[in-house]
Amino acid sequence: MRILLVLLSLSLLLMSCDERNEVKPKQNPNIIFLSIDDLRADLGSYGNTEIKTPNMDALAATSMVMLNTHCQAAVCAPSRASTMLGYRPDSTRVWHLGDKFREINPEAVTMPQYFNKAGYYTVNIGKIFHNYMPDSISWNEPDLKPYPYNTKAYALRDAETYYYTEEALADQKNQREILLEKRKGQKVYGDGWNRGPAIEDADVPDSLYFDAMQTQLALETIDRIKDKNKPFFMGLGLYRPHLPFVVPKKYWDLYPVGSVSPAANPKLPKNAAVMSANSNYELRAYTNPYKIGRPEDAPLPETYSDSLKRGYYASVSFVDACVGKLVTGLKERGLYENTVIVLWGDHGWKLGDHNGWGKMTNFYIDTHVPLIIKGVNQKEGKRIEALSELVDIFPTLCDLTGVDKADYLQGTSLIPVFENPDLEWKDAVFTQFRRRARVSKDGNEYMGYSMQTKQHHYIEWYHWDNHKKLKGDFADVELYDHFVDSNETVNVAKNPEQEDIVKRLSAQLAKGWRGALPKSKS
Repeated sequence: MRILLVLLSLSLLLMSCDERNEVKPKQNPNIIFLSIDDLRADLGSYGNTEIKTPNMDALAATSMVMLNTHCQAAVCAPSRASTMLGYRPDSTRVWHLGDKFREINPEAVTMPQYFNKAGYYTVNIGKIFHNYMPDSISWNEPDLKPYPYNTKAYALRDAETYYYTEEALADQKNQREILLEKRKGQKVYGDGWNRGPAIEDADVPDSLYFDAMQTQLALETIDRIKDKNKPFFMGLGLYRPHLPFVVPKKYWDLYPVGSVSPAANPKLPKNAAVMSANSNYELRAYTNPYKIGRPEDAPLPETYSDSLKRGYYASVSFVDACVGKLVTGLKERGLYENTVIVLWGDHGWKLGDHNGWGKMTNFYIDTHVPLIIKGVNQKEGKRIEALSELVDIFPTLCDLTGVDKADYLQGTSLIPVFENPDLEWKDAVFTQFRRRARVSKDGNEYMGYSMQTKQHHYIEWYHWDNHKKLKGDFADVELYDHFVDSNETVNVAKNPEQEDIVKRLSAQLAKGWRGALPKSKS
């Protein structure tokens, strides 16, 4: 009996030692998926010496900075649908703002759904999909909003529509009443509140602004979910620098009158295709002291152009402060090192470029976007020139977190160029844009297919049947040689000396993204 007890005691002791020495499986890293609306690649880390973005630049210093990333469509809904589904607009069939991806693709698995199936707890704050498409089924906790904006009184309003001065609020109320009367009996987007001054500089604290409140809510939410027995995927979508340019005065003060350079390419390209330009209707919807014409018309007065550009820069600097608060909060909570951060803009934005204000073209200024990715325990940053696309984010995130990649994804993981930035990579990246008849200068409907190589930007325009969703006859072509014309001032597609280049690029465009995949990934 005594021998049996001794043996039993030894057995229990060994079991106890095994339990103490057992190595628990390492938890996947957390993910902060940080979308910044209408953010063009104008940051200090992207070479702009006039803009003040110290926090995003600090993040970039220890991250992978993709210097040549392009969106798949230069407007919110299709760009975001493509990024979040992992395939391109002709596959998502989301081509413009009104196309609702969940109605078109009811069985689609979005990025947060995919990571949820891989063991992540998913939370959404702000604009990740398009404004009125939060896609609740994508998240464990969808569409969280700071108080009081999570109450019924604000349910129909966009987060872009809040003003702070009496003058701006009065103008917004008046413009809304005019709009509702004009469209009596019709459903009006955002309940008509997306009206008011294009710019505002109230002398009030950051904490009153929606994006600052969202950032605080993000940190409070992290406190609530960080100790779950699973990693979190937080989608945080900041609304500025989307119009209107409404941020605290202290950010405007960073940019005195005349302190920012005007657009380097203030005119439409010579020989521009008739459907290439947008109509500036987004800016026209707001209250402006001058008539907002089309890009084909006379430019705005320099003083107002300067105000608009300073307003955009001030909005970026305000959002930069939000990013700084988020990063500091992660560090204070001991979560920064084990969190993957993806900071991206959904498309560019013209600030007088091509005499335009807004996005919605295939011009380089609208398709080029910032993409900054910080990995786990990353200490050293890299600036990577390789061509890349927003559709590459999905597979890259899978590789960074140890999640298996789906075979239907149409992007390419960027891990190989993270490891070797000089690796021969994609030959080209691809964007497209549907030009609606009501916006096109000639009243016709078009689809433009854009391809960016290291040297050339090549675009083919086709007639488009939006009822049948079919491409029609060839309509026009654009070619810009970035080695000699990086600002895209002259369309040289029809120059006789470019004939062979156009033929070659047309054949390359016809092969599509599959024809431009890296020849080697190591």
